[in-house]
Amino acid sequence: MSDRTPSQQAALDRSALLEQRVHSEPHRFRVLSGDRPTGPLHVGHYFGTLANRVRLQNIGVEVIVLIADYQVLTDQRTGRDLPATVRGIVADYVAAGLDPTRSTIFTHSAVPALNELVLPFLSLVSDAELHRNPTVKAETDATGRPPTGLMLTYPVHQAADILFCRANLVPVGFDQLPHIETTRVIARRFNERYTERPLFPEPAPLLTRTPMLMGLDGHKMSKTRGNGIALGATEDETAAMIRRAPTDSDRQVTYDPARRPGIANLIELLCTVTGDEPRQLADQIGHRGAGHLKQELTGALNKLLRPLRRRRMELLTDPGYLDRVLNAGNAHARRLADETLAEVHDALGMTYPNR
Repeated sequence: MSDRTPSQQAALDRSALLEQRVHSEPHRFRVLSGDRPTGPLHVGHYFGTLANRVRLQNIGVEVIVLIADYQVLTDQRTGRDLPATVRGIVADYVAAGLDPTRSTIFTHSAVPALNELVLPFLSLVSDAELHRNPTVKAETDATGRPPTGLMLTYPVHQAADILFCRANLVPVGFDQLPHIETTRVIARRFNERYTERPLFPEPAPLLTRTPMLMGLDGHKMSKTRGNGIALGATEDETAAMIRRAPTDSDRQVTYDPARRPGIANLIELLCTVTGDEPRQLADQIGHRGAGHLKQELTGALNKLLRPLRRRRMELLTDPGYLDRVLNAGNAHARRLADETLAEVHDALGMTYPNR
């Protein structure tokens, strides 16, 4: 909703042209997208990625969705609660409209060949290139410590996520564009160094319609910050979180992101739900104040999410079904990864009689 930099606007323009191609020839595209199971999915995931995956699936694009359980370790977490979190995410996906008969849902840890691709891909990037990645730099700045080996190689693991299935389209927000560029570099270098004809596509980023959604505290919505409204939250919990969102003392509601970030953030979130224009919506609320704005946002969000939440609760009562969805997706992902790894081994000359 806020002003874009020239480079962001250029990325949006390229993405708009790509969107036209996707609509005219959806079957030419394979999408890879995913989430780290560090906690429940929130409304930022819904607007930023989940609804977009469903939209792409429904126009005929092949959609493959990764639950990146190995990447939980970048936060140095372990997984006693991981099975319940993963099942909850699968339930979110299906409740939002992902159809397991048309889309693939799988986990990192179930696909060994995908993770083996990280090894040859590591030979194609330098230490300096990895340290320059914004995600790695942000982690270093936040902790004051050198990144772990897994965090440092996180962009390469993401490249393996995308290239194992030879996805050519990746829906992302602005903050993920550097990761896609790393993937493109790895694909290009592998093709140039080891093959006569390209083995890997150079995937294109498709900017989501909500490139970055802010949390209720004004920071990017994040599971680790706990500043987002979980898709599985109750309506009362949703209302309570919105009531606590910071605003200011000015009774008149105006849209001014620079000087009134709290109010602007709530307006932008409401516009994401309703499709309204921020300044027009602010004018409509006007003197009724921030309390009325919060009531409007609460009602709009709860109305939108009510069917998803109802379906999610139904799915969670049948964990066997959720496991079957994941098992089927894992099996399909293993087939794709095994085929790709076999071609990589052939390109590298690693074809021996005992293979």
